[in-house]
Amino acid sequence: MAKTHQTINPATGETIATYDVISDEQALQALNDSHKAFLEWRKTSLEERGNILREIAKRLRAKKGEYAALMTREMGKPISQGGDEIELCAAICEYSADNAGKMLADEERELDGGRALVSYQPIGVILGIQPWNFPFYQVIRYSIANIMAGNTVLLKHAPNVWGSAVEIEKVFLEAGLPENVFRNLLIDADQVNQLIEHEYVRGVTLTGSPRAGSAVAAKAGECLKKSVLELGSNDAFLVLDDADIDLAAETCAQGRIYNNGETCVAAKRFIVVDSVYQQFRDKFVEKMRQIEYGDPTDENTQLGPIARDDLRDTLHDLVKRSIDAGATCVFGGEIPDGPGYFYPSTVLEDLKPGMPAYDEELFGPVASLIRVKDEDEAIRVANDSRYGLGGGIFSKDEKRAIDIARNLFDTGMVNINGYNIAQPQLPFGGVKDSGYGREHGGFGMKEFVNVKSVMIVE
Repeated sequence: MAKTHQTINPATGETIATYDVISDEQALQALNDSHKAFLEWRKTSLEERGNILREIAKRLRAKKGEYAALMTREMGKPISQGGDEIELCAAICEYSADNAGKMLADEERELDGGRALVSYQPIGVILGIQPWNFPFYQVIRYSIANIMAGNTVLLKHAPNVWGSAVEIEKVFLEAGLPENVFRNLLIDADQVNQLIEHEYVRGVTLTGSPRAGSAVAAKAGECLKKSVLELGSNDAFLVLDDADIDLAAETCAQGRIYNNGETCVAAKRFIVVDSVYQQFRDKFVEKMRQIEYGDPTDENTQLGPIARDDLRDTLHDLVKRSIDAGATCVFGGEIPDGPGYFYPSTVLEDLKPGMPAYDEELFGPVASLIRVKDEDEAIRVANDSRYGLGGGIFSKDEKRAIDIARNLFDTGMVNINGYNIAQPQLPFGGVKDSGYGREHGGFGMKEFVNVKSVMIVE
């Protein structure tokens, strides 16, 4: 009897659908089919690939409302935010189509006695292991870059969003992508290693937890295969003494609860200098108190449920342990009664190293307020983390803020006087335990290619 997974509506706890997990043999057959597809797909022109990507973008937009509703059902994203995710996916397709010619063009180099070319050639099948928090975007982010580069792609998606995975494969095919250039595999985590070990898989990319990333990278390294990892983070947002406090409070609140707080680049730690701490705290707490959880299918809801009951339990445990260690819970911090996996907007303060809310990533609508003496201490505390994905700075001195962001902030991305997530034209990725490698901005197209030197003696 086949093993199954159910998708569960986190707002109600009700079952949406049941899916059969495919066998090891079926997974390996899909890999074989993907390799065969690669042998033909790599021969296609960038123009042909780009036209298909533009059609994918068109079809994503045409069903934007349908896909947004699906994501809301499967992982609780507020319905008002789902359309933005689909628009981002479409923009990634179009950016990749428009810029691949420049990013992947042969480069001429000097050579004594002749000339040389540097060429970027596809390498084969790329396996992507993706999480549930942005069910469409996480897949589009890695798959489109690799498809544009001439590789073929396998997807192992999180089981609680398998409905989204099925729809992504469907729209790719409907847009004209040849069969097996992209394959969705309904497999368990324990089936991944056999794929990584197979000679046809030439690279692995994972978005997820540091523990999952470490395991996948170890297996890929054992097999001498490249990996790209986008892992968790505990992003720090600095509020300096010359900050616009109203702007900072509003932006930080939205940056904390966007996507129900389940975002790797969410604003999580709020590091505020002493001179403006009380002023910021009062305005920020007021903003966070106004955010009430509710039905994610309601256009007015800002905060939906946590995606799974086990994830809510983990979040609540980290909050409780922080309070037990001396943190002050300003408000929130209790699991509400009733159906669904809701968790309230929560603010913690009086945080110190060793507390989970200081050290760890809290994946949900829980804000960590940290008071520091001055700018130097703010920078030190911001970097006092094993993570390094994103962060932010609020200051009216833009030149100084840029200097801190560029030279002192130990992260892959920094916001100044605002909150932004992924942008198609800018590299996305982190340092330290937040992973390595870059996606977007054309960088993802070059992660899994053969950078080949061709030396011509004349």
